[in-house]
This record gives sequence, C-alpha cells and structure tokens, in this order.
Amino acid sequence: MKLVSALFWLLIAVSPASSAGDTVSGSAGGKIVAADTAPPPRHLPAAEEPAALAPRYLLMDPHGRAVTIDDFRGRFQLVAFGFVSCPDVCPTTLLEFKHILEHLGDEAKRLQPIFITVDPERDTAAILREYTAAFDARILGLTGSPQLVRRAADSFRIQYEKVREPGAAADNYTMNHTAGMVFLDRQGRFLARFAYAMPATEIAARIRAAMTADSAR
Repeated sequence: MKLVSALFWLLIAVSPASSAGDTVSGSAGGKIVAADTAPPPRHLPAAEEPAALAPRYLLMDPHGRAVTIDDFRGRFQLVAFGFVSCPDVCPTTLLEFKHILEHLGDEAKRLQPIFITVDPERDTAAILREYTAAFDARILGLTGSPQLVRRAADSFRIQYEKVREPGAAADNYTMNHTAGMVFLDRQGRFLARFAYAMPATEIAARIRAAMTADSAR
C-alpha cells in the first residue's frame, strides 16, 4: 500500500500542471477524490523578507504530539507550506525535499525537513503521515487548528487562502499559497528562502555551506 501511495504522488510530482478539472480535492473520511469545480490553485510570490522575520510555530505532529520550533534546536530546519490535495507544486516540493536529503548524504541527519499544511480542515495527522512518508520518512508533516496554522504562516510570511467556485460543495475547494522553502539555522533563526523549482543540487549546496560555516565557529 505504501509503495502504491508513493508511486501515485511521485507520478503527480513529475506530471504537467493539472487543469481545473484535474484538481485534486479532499473529501470526508480522509479520501482523495477528483474535484470537478474547484479552480486550479495559484501559488503566490514570497513576500520581501523583513529584518525582523522571526519564524515560530506550535503545531501537532503525526502522533498527536505538540511540536514547536524549539524542539529542533541543534538542527537546521527546511520548512515548506502546502496541502495534500495540491495537484503539482506541493508534491514537486516534497520530491525536492527527498532529493536534497539524498544530496546531503550523511549531513542530512543535521537537517529536519518540515511540511506544514495550510489546509488543516482536510489534512489530518494521519493523512499527512501517509503523504510525507510516500516521499521520504524523514519529512515531518505538521498540522493544527486553523488559528495556529495561520499564526505559524504569518511568522514565516506565508500567504494562503481558500478558493471555492460559486455553487461548489463546502468540501470542494483548493488553496492558493506561497510556494518555496524556508531555511532556518540551528537556533530556529531565518537564514534563507529558496524559490520554488530551484534545483535540489543548488539548495543542498547552500545548506551544506551553512553547515560547514556553522561547524567552523
């Protein structure tokens, strides 16, 4: 089952962007169904990075445990926001996570990759666990109440919004959100934002350089 799930998401990740009729949407019971009326998601440009950017989160891991940014002190963090029903950008981002970890080799143990959902109404802990594990078991999926997810996204300067066509069912919607990855140092401080579709080799090289500089201190 895990292999089938992995193949499903990896095929999505390497396929061309879906049209509106191909948008994937969650439904009750944690099933994934095709949506006929949800518009295709837009991925918003990253905001300018203010000097006072201070990422913070208090969310829940796949086992129901509370997790904060301080739980990973001593490790670098690579954070992306998205949602399980995303048809192309999010699975591509998680595939990039996987490739970055592979390029880092033994140094990957110094990095915690994190995927935070912007769709907590549909992305339960169980769904996130299956989704992230389909790419790499080291990727940690986090969710929480809509209020806590919004607070986390705001601290990372991530924009997102729910989009539903007029007359569509309540659970038939998609999410517009900022794409890309945010890189944090071992104290949870902002280091860099990597644009969506930046090559995994380039990201891994920049992460390794930060690790080397940190070790030299």
